[in-house]
Amino acid sequence: MTKTNKAAVYANPGTAEIKIFDLEIPEPGPGQVLVKLSHSGVCHSDLAVCKNAWRYLPYPTPPNQVGGHEGIGEVVSAGPGVSSSMIGSRVGIKWLNSACTECEFCLSSLDASCPKATVSGYYTPGTFQRYTLAAANYVTPIPANLSSASAAPLLCGGMTVWSALKKASLQPNQWVAIPGAGGGLGHLAVQFVKNSYKANVIAIDAGSKESFCKGLGADVFLDFRTHADEELAEAIRKATGGAGAHAVLVTTGSQKSYDQGIALLRPGGKMVCVGIPDGVDTPISGATASHIATSQKQIIGSAVGSREETLECLKAAERGEAKVEVRVEKMEKLGEIFKEMEEGKLQGRVVLDLS
Repeated sequence: MTKTNKAAVYANPGTAEIKIFDLEIPEPGPGQVLVKLSHSGVCHSDLAVCKNAWRYLPYPTPPNQVGGHEGIGEVVSAGPGVSSSMIGSRVGIKWLNSACTECEFCLSSLDASCPKATVSGYYTPGTFQRYTLAAANYVTPIPANLSSASAAPLLCGGMTVWSALKKASLQPNQWVAIPGAGGGLGHLAVQFVKNSYKANVIAIDAGSKESFCKGLGADVFLDFRTHADEELAEAIRKATGGAGAHAVLVTTGSQKSYDQGIALLRPGGKMVCVGIPDGVDTPISGATASHIATSQKQIIGSAVGSREETLECLKAAERGEAKVEVRVEKMEKLGEIFKEMEEGKLQGRVVLDLS
């Protein structure tokens, strides 16, 4: 076994500067496994943590943090209290590196609210490295017929939108508007809405992503850059028979998408909040008490997903209900990938080959 552990670190948090280091291979402690990673997805959350863009986080990211939270690899050793039968199994590491699994939140599939949860790539070494530690009871088994490159983004992007769509309580033939439909989360949401829920999709994104979104199954595409707020709402009412969308799933970290979202809903509709805007938190425009009460609309928060929802998402992908559009790059390209993210140029998901 090699004695070095190649890793991509956030060299200067607050910027997108990445450096490649050789680190020691860690030893698993009680309840932990050591995973030799082959792939890791790259998520907008990684960029946000690297740049200290999310003001809601309690502490700034430390220098030389190893980022990443969509890792897949093989268990190569197990710490005290962990069955040796795990060695050799292919597992996934998620945004939550661990959770207690016993509190009221974990038992209610609200794992992200667990007071003992740790986050991969934020004060816990993440998956942009060849070897990493993870809680043995929180890693996810990966189905044999899903490739590691295609399964990696499902460990955050996929299960996050899967959980959010469950909260929307969709019915067949209903209408779902998806701001950010061409992105890493959005392109998976489009497919789950169409194939798992048999519902209709209005994809909202930059015009350059129209053919991509329609190729995924979107019924209607709207370019947010060419529609003023009221024009966007009117176009959605027209597409949905006059009433508006049954649900709006905000997969992008755009404050404007949230500010537009309430007006896109029909009475009784649900806006599910997934993407987190950078910078200072700002209230959602249009979400006045009188409007929400009289229109009977709902605003629902959804943070990643639970262990069970991750397994459900992987099984749905195994059934062919969603296919991750993946571009594979080497670890050394992470800085360039972050730049593409900042410029809004990415379609689908980028996965790092860590070999």
